[in-house]
This record gives sequence, C-alpha cells and structure tokens, in this order.
Amino acid sequence: MSILLIQYPKCTTCRKAKAWLEENGVNYTAKHIVEETPSKEELKQYLDASGLPLKKFFNTSGIKYRELQLKDRLADMSEDEQLELLASDGMLIKRPIVTDGKKVTLGFKESDFEETWK
Repeated sequence: MSILLIQYPKCTTCRKAKAWLEENGVNYTAKHIVEETPSKEELKQYLDASGLPLKKFFNTSGIKYRELQLKDRLADMSEDEQLELLASDGMLIKRPIVTDGKKVTLGFKESDFEETWK
C-alpha cells in the first residue's frame, strides 16, 4: 500500500501523524503542502474519497484563512471556487492529508489513523 503524507514539516499535527506512521511501520512518501500544493483536481479526488464536507479541508485556524475572512465568504462560493482557492495556497489547506488514492484522512486523530492506516 502506497501512502502519501501531504504535510507542512513545521506543523505539530503533521509531526504527530508522521511519527504515528513511522511507529506503526507504515511506508509513506511525504510531500510538502506549500512547495507542492495539491492541484484543484487532486483536492477534488481527496474530497470525494474522504466523504467529508469541503469546508473541512480549510485550515480554519490559519492566518491566511483569517486574513481572507473566509469564515464569512465560503458560504457564498461555489465548490469549484473553493477548490480553486485551496489549490492557490497550501497554507489554506487543513493538514496533514494522508491518502492511498482510495481512502483519505484529514488532520491527525490517532483513532482515525488506527482504523484507516493500520
């Protein structure tokens, strides 16, 4: 199983996810979310595979999210516009994203990782 860890190396949550994968012997490839921001198409695939609402993909605690006042603006944007916005800046995306192409986890919750990646 080939796992992709899309992360921001300085992010504490990403470090926890990475440590969990390593401790549990899960092979993965890491991708820097800012240097290699997922494309709109990739984000759409992750969205569809995750079964989560699109708003969960936004890093709501991020500076950029607040600067752009997205809390007030997202409701008026189409899914297409939101995906376009996410693809424009990796810092807007909730992280880490872990996927094998079929399943996706967003953020790090040990119970979710146990269930999905063990």
